[in-house]
Amino acid sequence: MILVGFFKLGIFCDSVIFSLCSAVLHVLPHLHPDCPSSWLLSATSSAWHREYFVLRLFGFLLTSSAAWYLGYFVAAHVPQNTVSIAALQEIGKKPVLRAPAPRRQKCDLWAPCPPGNFAYRILSGGGKQRRPKICFEDEEFINEENYKAGSGIIIATVNYKTGKLMLINFFEMWARDHSREMMDFIRKAPEGTLLLMATQDDGSTRLKDDAKKLVEELGSKEIKNIKFRSSWVFIAAKGFTLPDNIQKEKINHSDQTKNRYKGWPAEIQIEGCIPRNLI
Repeated sequence: MILVGFFKLGIFCDSVIFSLCSAVLHVLPHLHPDCPSSWLLSATSSAWHREYFVLRLFGFLLTSSAAWYLGYFVAAHVPQNTVSIAALQEIGKKPVLRAPAPRRQKCDLWAPCPPGNFAYRILSGGGKQRRPKICFEDEEFINEENYKAGSGIIIATVNYKTGKLMLINFFEMWARDHSREMMDFIRKAPEGTLLLMATQDDGSTRLKDDAKKLVEELGSKEIKNIKFRSSWVFIAAKGFTLPDNIQKEKINHSDQTKNRYKGWPAEIQIEGCIPRNLI
């Protein structure tokens, strides 16, 4: 493509020479008005035609050779993809400003936690299929893939000083009563422990009042109101107090007129940041 373009340039130069010579022949009568134009033309005709032919041939060969060599040089040393049609089309377009993709935060929070804070997110189960999720410092203790238990309450304990998972256990509250085991699990958690709790399917049917009272002593205000298939999440601390301005607990009761799933309410979630200097 480049060689053909330069060859066309040589033809263009030849046409320029032809036009200049023709212009000279037409200007001569005006430069010498005393001489008849027929004499000037006849006197110069033969000589001009010979010199014009030689000049035109020489100019054509010279410009064609130069154009061919220049085109070969450019084709050999300039990458063929330096300028593309698409790139030329983009020159006239107005730039489009696009917002950068949002950076993912720990536990998929909307905003990052300040330095010196733990990130957490607790999501209850929803219906039979949507499993609970418990995430702390971007480590998912429970999610859709690793949750295999049935209907009840799941509790994860975290060492507040290290932010690492200590234990995780599930307590069935539909087919069998595990209120006593749940109470023992909570009582054995040492001071300086975070407890993250969530329901799956139904966590109230066999939950005894003694177990509710123990969770209430941890700061829960909704455990006493839990009903059949209520979605419930809660975070508590043993041996220290969590700030009042963080999300600690939420509950969503089953209501046949409002349920997201057939027979079950929508899942419920709490999330936020916990300062590391509480103890």
